[in-house]
Amino acid sequence: MAISEFEIKRCERELKKFLEVRRPPASIRHEIDLSYRIDEHSQSVEIFEIRPEWKNPSEKMEIPIAKSTYIKTQKRWKVMWQRQDLKWHGYEPVPYVKSIEEFLAIVSEDQLGAFFG
Repeated sequence: MAISEFEIKRCERELKKFLEVRRPPASIRHEIDLSYRIDEHSQSVEIFEIRPEWKNPSEKMEIPIAKSTYIKTQKRWKVMWQRQDLKWHGYEPVPYVKSIEEFLAIVSEDQLGAFFG
């Protein structure tokens, strides 16, 4: 079963709050910015950085920062980060949280430098 419309709206609200704090100033957003996507089918939220391609600055590229997938049967979110192998891995200090707010707090704190480096 896909994530509910209510849960999607809640995620959007919380992600917008997160971006209000974390996004770079408007004057440099053409060089670097943050955004998110919600995939209803995989029940996932992904936060990513947007930058110009280094070989072709007119093209934009997305660099994954963090991902969380809602496990409806367990009523919790799996916290993930992308390693150098370009695969998503569970975030070992806190592999699961109970809410999207907790996920965003972990990403924002970034104690191990796994998300923002």
